[in-house]
Amino acid sequence: MISIVVPTVGRPSLAVLLDRLAPSTAEGAEILVVDDRPGRSSSPGLPVRDGAYPKMLAGRGRGPAAARNTGWRAARFPWVAFLDDDVVPDPDWFARLRADLDVPARVGGVQGRIRVPLPRDRPPTDWERATAGLEEARWITADMAYRRTALAGVGGFDERFPRAYREDAELAYRVRCAGWELVRGARRVTHPVRPEGPWVSLRAQRGNADDALLRRLYGPRWRARVEGLPGRRPRHAVITAALVVAATVPRLRMVAGAAWLAGTAEFAAARIKPGPKAPREIAAALLTSVLIPPLATVHWLRGWWRWRGARPLGGGSS
Repeated sequence: MISIVVPTVGRPSLAVLLDRLAPSTAEGAEILVVDDRPGRSSSPGLPVRDGAYPKMLAGRGRGPAAARNTGWRAARFPWVAFLDDDVVPDPDWFARLRADLDVPARVGGVQGRIRVPLPRDRPPTDWERATAGLEEARWITADMAYRRTALAGVGGFDERFPRAYREDAELAYRVRCAGWELVRGARRVTHPVRPEGPWVSLRAQRGNADDALLRRLYGPRWRARVEGLPGRRPRHAVITAALVVAATVPRLRMVAGAAWLAGTAEFAAARIKPGPKAPREIAAALLTSVLIPPLATVHWLRGWWRWRGARPLGGGSS
């Protein structure tokens, strides 16, 4: 028996997902949808198939980590499969899920495989490439199943992570520290690229505060511990420092300004080169490349200050 937990913020894509999952209830699954919109405890208009409604739970706008905790703690079955509300499982997803979970007792979690469709008639945009990175990410809860005992043993997701960013990788690290193995399965979901405006890359910089929390929890090697990909934050810090020096130290203005310009130009070129050369895309990349380094640095410093003295939840080590 398997519990399927879906946190949602009310995206229209939820209806497609639930319609695809509905037949699994006849095969022994329970579906728990956690409505994570502030003040919401139910969602009208959910799809029905063969008279089977998903069970609705209130997440109350506390973020995906808290919503998933609400879901798995209400789950009745030994395995809990987490799905994002904007993925589309393959037609045979549930059958493959059951096969994926036929694993040795030492395995505490099994990840599904993510497919991100990209346009075929042009190079992908910066946002499309960022979303495509989900295909290679490890232990992400876009499609990740855990034994309920493994989740309970480490205290579940760390609710100090307020965004869908790093909270799943941090949980996976604690689960592995607790002695469980994590493996990849064969089931697949499609994760379409969500429509976003030109400023999505600026909003994404809030994740630097979560990186600062991980640095507080696990030290300088936190990326290796949570199996995170290398980032550009150190370069952003250098670019930001050069900008501050150029603005505040007259005798170093020329040198620091040149360093800021060179760093910003390199960053912009790295984002523009693999993407479409549409004027609007280039203009957005140029402007956001100027703004991202200081914004990322501010968010990192904010998180570094906020999480001073933070300690890992159960199952982790610093």
